[in-house]
Amino acid sequence: MALVIPSPMRALGSPPQPGQQSPPFWVNLPFLLAMVGIFYFLLIRPQQKKAKDHARLLKTIRPGDKIVTTGGIVGVIVNVKDKTISIRSADAKFEITKSAVAEITERSGEGGQS
Repeated sequence: MALVIPSPMRALGSPPQPGQQSPPFWVNLPFLLAMVGIFYFLLIRPQQKKAKDHARLLKTIRPGDKIVTTGGIVGVIVNVKDKTISIRSADAKFEITKSAVAEITERSGEGGQS
């Protein structure tokens, strides 16, 4: 039994013969729009949602929260400023940018969440 593997060039179709016109652009437009839609829903939209969730997380940071940074440092927030936060991890105190916070592992007991 012979296994027939079609050539990739055959899949593209035959080239136009002399005197034969190529199809108009609007014939391929639905396929192009479908590809753009697929890329949007599979790549762009989830990334935007993730960025929006991270921004919301950074707005709710308050002293006493236990966090993990993108570098893997686990610490407790001591002070929150506009663009930076101070954290204490074991015997060290660090000042890091808010964007370096990967997740909040435990919320502090102060105040209520809105």
